[in-house]
Order: sequence, then C-alpha cells, then structure tokens
Amino acid sequence: MTQSGSDSKRLARTRALEPLRIREFRILWIGQAVSAAGGGMTKVALIFAVLAVDGSVTDIGLVMTAQVLTQVVFSLIGGVWADRLRRQVLMLSSDLIRAAAQLALAALLVTDTARVWHLAVGAAIFGGAQAFFGPASRGLMAEIVPAEQLQRGNALMSFCISASTVLSPALAGVVIAWWGPGLVLAADAVTFIVSAVSLGMLRLAPRTLPAAETFWRDLGTGWRELSVRRWLWLNMIVHMLQNLAVAAYYVLGPAIANESLGGPSAWGIVVSGFAAGALTGGFVALKLEPRRPLVVGNLALVLTALPLLALAVPMPLWCVVGSAFVSGASTLFLDALWQASMQQLIPVEVMSRVESYDWLISTVAAPLGLALVGPLAAQAGQAEALLIATVMIVVPCGLTPLVPGIRAVRRAPDGKITGPAVPQLTSA
Repeated sequence: MTQSGSDSKRLARTRALEPLRIREFRILWIGQAVSAAGGGMTKVALIFAVLAVDGSVTDIGLVMTAQVLTQVVFSLIGGVWADRLRRQVLMLSSDLIRAAAQLALAALLVTDTARVWHLAVGAAIFGGAQAFFGPASRGLMAEIVPAEQLQRGNALMSFCISASTVLSPALAGVVIAWWGPGLVLAADAVTFIVSAVSLGMLRLAPRTLPAAETFWRDLGTGWRELSVRRWLWLNMIVHMLQNLAVAAYYVLGPAIANESLGGPSAWGIVVSGFAAGALTGGFVALKLEPRRPLVVGNLALVLTALPLLALAVPMPLWCVVGSAFVSGASTLFLDALWQASMQQLIPVEVMSRVESYDWLISTVAAPLGLALVGPLAAQAGQAEALLIATVMIVVPCGLTPLVPGIRAVRRAPDGKITGPAVPQLTSA
C-alpha cells in the first residue's frame, strides 16, 4: 500500500470517529452502549421470567403487549414533554424509573414471589418510561453533535445497539441457565443507573424552552410541523408500509425455516445474519455520506425485500442468510440517514414531537402486519403472502426518488443536510 493510500484510510477512519472527540457525545455514547447491552439481555430474560413463574405462551404475549401498549399510549405525550423540558433531565428520570422497575421485578423473582401480573405491570412501567426517553434522545443528539457529524453520530449509536443485539442474548442465556432471570433484570437495572450517571455528567448549553401552552396545542404544533413538510410525511408512509410488509418475514420465516431449511437452528442462523448485517450497516454509515441521503437510503431499503423473496422459493439456507445480512445492513444504513436528515431539517424546539409521530406511525404498522400475515398466508399461501409483502416494500421505496421534496434533501459540501423550503413559518 502506498503512503498516500495509508494516509487516506487513516483520515477516513479519523473522520468516521470524529463525534467521539466531543466530550458530551462520548459520555452519552458510553452510557447508551452499557444500557443497550442490558436491554438486549432483558428481552430474553423477560420471556424466561414468565415461564419461571409458571406462565404460559399466552402470558408471554400479555407481558410483551403491556410494554408495547404503554409505549404507544405515552409516545405523543413523551414527545410534548421532551420539547417542553430539559431533554437531559427527562431521559435521566426515565432511566431511574426503568432501573427501579427492573430492580423490583428482580427482587420478586429472586425471592420466588413474582407472579405474571407483577411482570406485566413492570413491563408496562418500562414501556411508559421508554416513551419519554426515545423522543428526548433524538432531540438531545441534535443539541450535542454538529449538523455535519449527525449521520456519523447516529451510526455510532446504532452500531453499539446492534452489537448488543448480537452478543447480549447469548450472555443472557448463560446467566439465566446458572442463576435465573432475576439476576439479568438486576444487571439491566444497573445499566440504567450507569446511563443516568452519564446523562448527569453532560454539560449542555442552555436551551430556550417554549412558553407554556396547553398539551393539545403543543401536540397540534408538532402535527403542523410534520404536515407542512410533504417529503417528510410521504417518507413516513413509505416506512410504515415497509414495517407492515416486513412482518411477513418474522411470522412466516420461522415456519419456513422449520419446514424447509433445517429447523429452529437454521432460523437462529438467519437471525444472526440480520444482526451481523446491522453491524455492517452502521459501519457503512460511518463512511458513506451520499449527496441525496433520502434517495439513497430509501433505495437501500428496497433490499429489505430480499429475505422475503429468498423465503418464498425457498432458496438454500446460505442464500436466506445472505439476504438477511443485506437486509440488516440496509435497515441500519437507512436509519442513520433518516435520523440525520430529521435532526437537521426539523427545528430543535419541535424535534421530539415530530419524532414521536414518526415512531408512532412506524410502530402501529408492526402489530397490524403481524395480525394480517397469518390469515393472508392461510388464504393465499405462504409464497404468495411473501410476494405481496415484497411488492409492498419494493414499489413505495423504489418510487421515492420521484418525489421532488425527497430529491431536494441534499448534503452540502460541508456535510450539512438541506431540504426544500417550508410552506409556512415554524411555530413552536
């Protein structure tokens, strides 16, 4: 390798990690990496906690539903509060609430006094607190990281979360086998405390808080900021359809793997392929900064249809794993581009409200898709259902470059993202 080539690679690596030179981002990143590791373990531990108290498969669904339901119910409220209050304080409070909930459940499990309803209540509290943390965290990133570095900052955050998805479940399985799920929940509580401490260490510039308004007025302001940006809500609809369609992968994939690819172990390899792809997608987002981020990101999202096609045939296991890898990489790459675009093009004073609408629109599609896939497959056949889902991904994502507003979202030479003019003045 020539000296110039070595210098170029070193420069690219330094630029990719540039957000970590910012003290506040570095502290936040460490705290979130630790918290993500605990969260990855808890997803496994909560299932085995239900089984440990003699719960059924139906009870597992009940506990999971309790967490998702409260997160959905409180998501818009969380967005309003995150714009009204100091985001750092709101996130810290959310961490402490989740730590307390996990510690309480851990104590009940360790003392053999836990019941299914305890786990459901704890999951509901957890989901409610998460509804406030999520919108605030997106807005806080825009406060900490310079605009031209936001894509790399988001990619670094996604990278540590994806890494935890790969490693944490395996570690959780070992801990549960030896000491039970209670210890895992206790460890997760500690990771939330670490996250809270890291948030408390942040030194942020004062942010001018909006004048007090009624909740409904604040919520309406967030909706208007979303509705006047045609490129934004059209893109949200595209992502909603993608989330709706990809449910076929999660519902039909395990059954097809069990029937035609070698059983449950084969599906485990497919899931690992997606997780490895997600890690790769985060790495790519650190390096690649396209001039038209949403055009490139949505075209990349077309590739998430590949596992559906591979399962529809079905192709050999290695093809399915490869397609899952590409899908994971595309998903994380799009996420980094999407978040960076929103954080730069949405005013910071309404960022969390718009983010909460985005999260809600995307999330509502997932359970709807999960509910519809089974009946559709029973009526039309598994392969046909997967092909319908493929079309629902490929067509909307593939057509997004035809939307002028999406094409108008561009990256300037200095790295900042600009977008189309807003039809009306911003009101907060």
